[in-house]
Amino acid sequence: MAYDDVKDYYGQVLQGSDDLQTDACCTPDAMPLFVRKVLSAIHPEVLSRYYGCGLVVPEVLEGMHVLDLGCGSGRDCYALSQLVGEHGRVVGVDMTEEQLAVARRHVDYHTEAFGYARPNVSFHEGYIERLDELGLEEGSFDLVISNCVLNLSPDKGKVLEQVHRLLKPGGEMYFSDVYADRRVPVHLTNDPVLYGECLSGALYWNDFLSLARRAGFGDPRLVDDRPLGIKNPTIQEKVGPIRFFSATFRLFRIEGLEPACEDYGQAVIYKGTIPEQPHAFRLDKHHLIEAGRVFPVCGNTRRMLQESRLAPHFDFVGNGVAHYGIFAGCGTTMPFDDQAGDGEQGCC
Repeated sequence: MAYDDVKDYYGQVLQGSDDLQTDACCTPDAMPLFVRKVLSAIHPEVLSRYYGCGLVVPEVLEGMHVLDLGCGSGRDCYALSQLVGEHGRVVGVDMTEEQLAVARRHVDYHTEAFGYARPNVSFHEGYIERLDELGLEEGSFDLVISNCVLNLSPDKGKVLEQVHRLLKPGGEMYFSDVYADRRVPVHLTNDPVLYGECLSGALYWNDFLSLARRAGFGDPRLVDDRPLGIKNPTIQEKVGPIRFFSATFRLFRIEGLEPACEDYGQAVIYKGTIPEQPHAFRLDKHHLIEAGRVFPVCGNTRRMLQESRLAPHFDFVGNGVAHYGIFAGCGTTMPFDDQAGDGEQGCC
């Protein structure tokens, strides 16, 4: 699919979230209270033009510099604007002029609503594969988010490479997108509705993991996922047996992460100091770390916590000198569930 087809679908065909034919670009209703609170302060027009597929609101955002890829009408940018605070910064990038027009005309509205002396949000028109053309400083962002956009890119590997370049060491890409349980046939990628609905551009999940590692993101971590429903029978007939999932991943820019969960006799203790997660911190789908409890971790998990913005919220046990082999359970089966489930404890 060409850029112009995607622009037309999101700029002209879709006039609101009710125009979508699947629930790929719909966020489940079960939102944390703090997320509902920040969304309630966003202008109704911005909310009405939202087409994301998940919640891209990670923890520990105060004062952070955040980049939103495919920001659309700015819903996530304005939500994050409140969470990073007046001294943080949020930059949105999108290629659709009509969507950016909605985002830009409400900058002053949100600045006043949040009680800020000056805006902490800005928007750039451009392509997420060509972030180097937008004058963004290399290594200047703590966090990059994206909400149901990577699947629309014709060069997903290039996007990940650009993100890696813009993140600070220890920075993170935290994003939701659509994935398939197999490679989508080429003939389906030429269907403008399937592509615009975030289906036929979806990566096979294992191909995504390979691209992420090639871009420099060792050990991608799945945070949560859900199977997608297709309410249009014509679309369901076209895609046949292919199953699609909305999934949130986190990728850390940490050099030298190992390809598997290696045991170095280390552990962490969560202090319970993140306001939104006082009783337990969820790093990913397989790491729910209770506050105050000694929690054994692999070398990669230890580094993700110790070398990122999360470090002040943990105590670290063990020097990592001795190696005790691999944690049980590391495998290469499909990581998604057909039904929603609770996170498990222990290293994956």
